[in-house]
Amino acid sequence: MKNKTIKVLAIVAAGFLISCSDSFLEMTPKSIISNDQLLTPENAEGMVVAAYAELGNDHYTAPNSLWPYADNTSGDSYKGGGGTGDIWEFNFMELFAFNTTDNPLVDQKWYRLYVGVGRANEALKVINQLSVEDYPEKTEREAEMRFLRAHHYFILKTMFKYIQWIDETVVGEAYGEVSNREFTDQELWNKIAAEFTFAADNLPETQSDKGRPNKFAAKAYLAKTKLYQAYEQGEDNSVTSINSSKLQEVVSLVDEVINSGQYALFADFGYNFLWSHDEGSTESVFSIQRSVDDGTPKGRLDWGNMLNYPMNPEYGCCWFHIPTQNLVNSFKTDGKGLPQFVTFNDSDVLEGADFYDNSFDVRLDHTVAIPGHPWKYDPNFIYQKDWARATHIYGHFSSLKENQSPDCACFQKVPPFMASSKNTDIIRFADVLLWKAEALIELGRQDEALPIINEIRQRAINSTAMLKMNDGTPSSNYKMDIYKPGENCDWTQDFARQALRWERRLELAMEGIRFYDLVRWGIAGDYINSYFEIEKSKREYLKDGHFTKGKHEYFAIPQNQIDFSKGLYQQNHGW
Repeated sequence: MKNKTIKVLAIVAAGFLISCSDSFLEMTPKSIISNDQLLTPENAEGMVVAAYAELGNDHYTAPNSLWPYADNTSGDSYKGGGGTGDIWEFNFMELFAFNTTDNPLVDQKWYRLYVGVGRANEALKVINQLSVEDYPEKTEREAEMRFLRAHHYFILKTMFKYIQWIDETVVGEAYGEVSNREFTDQELWNKIAAEFTFAADNLPETQSDKGRPNKFAAKAYLAKTKLYQAYEQGEDNSVTSINSSKLQEVVSLVDEVINSGQYALFADFGYNFLWSHDEGSTESVFSIQRSVDDGTPKGRLDWGNMLNYPMNPEYGCCWFHIPTQNLVNSFKTDGKGLPQFVTFNDSDVLEGADFYDNSFDVRLDHTVAIPGHPWKYDPNFIYQKDWARATHIYGHFSSLKENQSPDCACFQKVPPFMASSKNTDIIRFADVLLWKAEALIELGRQDEALPIINEIRQRAINSTAMLKMNDGTPSSNYKMDIYKPGENCDWTQDFARQALRWERRLELAMEGIRFYDLVRWGIAGDYINSYFEIEKSKREYLKDGHFTKGKHEYFAIPQNQIDFSKGLYQQNHGW
């Protein structure tokens, strides 16, 4: 846990090769540790910590921030870097047409997620064999491990749809007998929901250790699971129906989270993306805890986003995860201060006067680094076009949310890359509120969703204090308003649905979520192909992009995994 020193019990076996003969192979062991000796509360605690550690064991080739899998694939970000061949695997994900069943970085992500599942399972094997008398924390630790296991399975489910379910009861050769089609699509959602339900029933309402989920984090994740499950899919990944009872469960669960009184929107939207507001955050429902100067060589840094800093001397590398022109244009507002739902992409905003001649949603300058505007809220540190890398391919914007100031105590160079100890939010409260609004709209109760969406918009409207030039003028021309039925809009179900989906895009842009929204709503194919059709005229490399319905809603089951299973795993539809 962050800011705590936790000793993890480790058993180390060492051998020394002392001659060229193989007689050392016949040496009598000095001691043998039995299974019973491993079954101790101390060992259980160590394995629990190891399971938590896996949350932060990400790497830029398989980041837990999920940007390659959800921003890069949704029309919100370009891969970036030095060109299309720089981590070509992410480029293939972005274009879809060239993605294959043997993309090595898709396989790596699958593997890393199952490592997380495996660590939770190994901890549970020990926990389950201890008595409550010997291990008073037994039930709570079991709930924590089932929460973590469900977290990994949730990502696997949204990335791959059909996955093999392995829990702590599966041992030895039985691993090779578990099919990824043992459970149906809905049954897998039920399995994940059962994990979060157990966690919600057995976790305390508050935790003294940062990073451990509490009862309401589990209820929030359960609400997210129910929301995804509500959009029932056919074998071809199309949405066939929306389950109203699941949506009602989402509303009830989110109400419990709200009524806990533990969470609230930050006063300023930008606080979510500053390390200085990690401690005591009211908006973080569950996050990966990071650290620096914790006694280890490099700390528990955010390696998943370490490629995403720009190319100026204060950083130096590598300019990945670049906002698309389409995303930047989507922040434009109309004369009423509402999104330009239809016309936003008719013209491009690029630099200079473009950001004063048009009007914008305030969240633009919290999300996108724009030439001539302050970098990370510092009016004396201005983002320049030459901070970008391959401008002829990807334009000249940069991503802001995940990147931290070089002056931050959280920032550390890990040559040739950069990293920080800013926590990685898995769920923040604004997202939870928008789940409820979405469920209400789909239930035909859009009037109840209106104040939720307006609360989030009003917070954005109020978030201009840090968006100032050196002379005190606003960084861009901000013009936003809340939705006022009968005055600036007609709040029908169709309009409310459009407003909700737009709000999710702008509020959560570049946070590794967007693609999963598009798939859940059943609109990914048409949306992304329309994006390619227009954006390819601005970014020549996108001319080869194409999304195939019934296939690209999910990644292929990695061919390596099918081979390891000796053909037991079945490939996803369309692949």
